[in-house]
Amino acid sequence: MTRIKCCGMTRVEDARLAAQYGADAIGVIFTARSKRRVDIARARDICAALPPFVSTVALFMDDDAAHVREVLREVQPDLLQFHGDESDDWCAQFGHRYLKAIAMGEGAAALPRLREYPGAAGLLLDGHGLGEAGGGGKAFDWSLMPTDLDQPLILAGGLAAENVAHAVRVAQPWAVDVSSGIESAPGIKDAAKMYAFIEAVRQAG
Repeated sequence: MTRIKCCGMTRVEDARLAAQYGADAIGVIFTARSKRRVDIARARDICAALPPFVSTVALFMDDDAAHVREVLREVQPDLLQFHGDESDDWCAQFGHRYLKAIAMGEGAAALPRLREYPGAAGLLLDGHGLGEAGGGGKAFDWSLMPTDLDQPLILAGGLAAENVAHAVRVAQPWAVDVSSGIESAPGIKDAAKMYAFIEAVRQAG
């Protein structure tokens, strides 16, 4: 079964709905580069509202190590996720399981970077360009998803209820990650879009 992460949560009610509809994980963003950024107090409220067995993921992009440690201490997410130029050693310094996002906007030229993060619990392949923030709804060529890596692969970028079943069949990822595809505005999730997305993944997977 394909797992589902609903990312860019900024409201408690949206996180609760995602869990109710069947999301396996929710993401909260802490980098100043994102229009979906939340502060620590809001993130704690969101995470506290979730039922058991729904994972929480804290996202960063080239942020200070002190900021990451503060979030770990105050929010206690299940996973970290890094979207910038962070090295494998840098990501691993926190002693916490992490995901590393790989910008796939340049296509096949990005594939060698997938092997630069052997310490990652999983690799998230996103459609944005190198150096750009994610969450912009850009897709990439899903047939580029490799099949020879031991780490779980997470598909992101340009996914919505209308195309995610096809994406799952083509890419065969461990999980899918959605943000803008379930929104009415940045950080504001649309209940109908979220439900339709999760149902489409379940039917495809």
